[in-house]
Amino acid sequence: MKVAIVGSGPRGLSILERMAARLAESRIDEAMEIYLIDSHQIGSGRIWRTDQPDWFLMNTVADEVSAFSGQPDGGPARPGAGPSLAQWWSAVDPEYPGPNSYAPRALHGRYMQFILKTIEENLPEKVRLIPVKATVDELKRTADGYRLTLREGAHLTADRVILTTGHTTPELTGTQRHLAAFAKEHPQLRYIAGDSAADMPLDAIPAGSTVGVLGLGLSFYDVMAALTEGRGGTFEDNGDDGLVYRPSGREPVIVAGSRSAMPLPARGRNQKHHDHRYDHALFTTERILAHSRHGAISFADDALPWLLAEVELVYYATTLTARYGPGKSAAFEAEVVAAAETGVPDVVAIAAGYGLEDVPRIDLDEQARPFAGRHFDSPEEFGRALVAALADDLAHAEAGNVDDPLKAALDVIRDSRAVIRALVDYAGLTPTSHREDFLGWYVPRSSFLAAGPPRTRLQQVAALLDCGLLRVAGPDTRFLPDAASGRFAVHSPYVAGSKVLVDTIVDARIPTPDVRLDPHPLTRSLREQGIWTSYVNHGADGDRFDTGGVAVTAAPFHPVDGTGKADEGLYVLGIPTEHTRWFMQGGSSRPGFWTDFVQNADAIAADVTAPVLTRAARLAA
Repeated sequence: MKVAIVGSGPRGLSILERMAARLAESRIDEAMEIYLIDSHQIGSGRIWRTDQPDWFLMNTVADEVSAFSGQPDGGPARPGAGPSLAQWWSAVDPEYPGPNSYAPRALHGRYMQFILKTIEENLPEKVRLIPVKATVDELKRTADGYRLTLREGAHLTADRVILTTGHTTPELTGTQRHLAAFAKEHPQLRYIAGDSAADMPLDAIPAGSTVGVLGLGLSFYDVMAALTEGRGGTFEDNGDDGLVYRPSGREPVIVAGSRSAMPLPARGRNQKHHDHRYDHALFTTERILAHSRHGAISFADDALPWLLAEVELVYYATTLTARYGPGKSAAFEAEVVAAAETGVPDVVAIAAGYGLEDVPRIDLDEQARPFAGRHFDSPEEFGRALVAALADDLAHAEAGNVDDPLKAALDVIRDSRAVIRALVDYAGLTPTSHREDFLGWYVPRSSFLAAGPPRTRLQQVAALLDCGLLRVAGPDTRFLPDAASGRFAVHSPYVAGSKVLVDTIVDARIPTPDVRLDPHPLTRSLREQGIWTSYVNHGADGDRFDTGGVAVTAAPFHPVDGTGKADEGLYVLGIPTEHTRWFMQGGSSRPGFWTDFVQNADAIAADVTAPVLTRAARLAA
């Protein structure tokens, strides 16, 4: 039996690990070949490759990351039982900074290399792993399997093919296409499209020039690091719980902006154990489905009120604990849960009865758009407001994700992803609600509030603002061609005098995956053959939403063609299926229990290995 795994990043490696764990449970007496194919680094992939600089950081603490499907059990590391990232890091690095540290992405890539080596060393004798560094440009069905054409000129055949191809760079659309076209017409300009910052041509940006950076999310921090630390500058402790930046003189000046004008808030200092699981009291799949007809759920009407109530429950309970101790918060929680028997409880009103009428409620719009509705008379005035907002967020983050009411409450959004997936995936929402309420309103806010960087990143932002190498233009930042000057213009309509002319624009946002816009030859080949189709959410009233995600079955995730037929020899997992399913960009599981990351990988591993294991069991009997 021949199996090809195309893409060896976290998803591909997790499937391989589960295949190896399952195969180790039986005596395998037939030959099996597993091709592990990657165009960059086999076992780490492009995003996690080990040759990238250490200033590119993860945004999850090391203690919450594991690529093994089980914890160490006293025996040697092997598929199904091995160390978490934190445990491995502590064993290989004498300067290990502790379990709540944020590892460089390259270090996580080295951890993945350790896992790959562990898998290879523990495969059954008849099972052979064949690493193939190549780009797959075409896949075609044959009479007895599949034929893969490699860009390098070779061909492979396989009985089963698993596609975990990860991040792509889709065709530019809208404003991005307009900016790129303007740069092409003016050779002195450059437009750098969204991608992993490690793959952007940032070294080409001249020292001392002014560069516009579009977006203030996670990728912004990577671009910021590359243009500062990557240019030889250093951040040093200022002796007052902050940082000061020492320039090298080779940096450009960064003028950044986004709709919110607020750099992505920091994650709260981690106070949770690695196997922490939040037990929802209000926002449960069962509760929402009991009040809704599946397939016709409105996220705004049926799901969001319960989620907000859950967020408020944690917010006020944490406040009560801080003020009066756990006894009063327990009584408050019990009263809220009892009130939920008749509908969405008024958590704010119940909290007022416990003496919290002075505590303002959480407004997700206000949290995600802190400067909305405000006008500023000068860049200096906005700069002061931004510095104050950064200081406020850092104070909340330092208090911790258990003790601080705001950060504890916003962590509920992160902890609710599995519940949301159960409601949203495979057209669980109406097409309009899927498109507008969920993707249009909720996802941008949840991404902003629940996926933040380490606290040190915001301290770095403050240091760069202070030394003048970073400026944030203001709310609703515009990045536009300026025909009069032949340059790009960056400005905020809410900040007087904010216009700045630049010769470079960097799109510091990860592109949204869309199978319809992906120009990669493999994607195009699969789409043209009808093997991959875009998943369409069809509403009962004739409404439809073409998601752009690859249409797949439920586990084990076979692609579905235009006639609705599943190809049972193919599997698709991860980013290509984004919007068919939600939050497919997650890159790891957690030690101590199986998240859906491992559950998904195991479902594919079980299906792929079933024929071999069934025959082995029959022979053993």
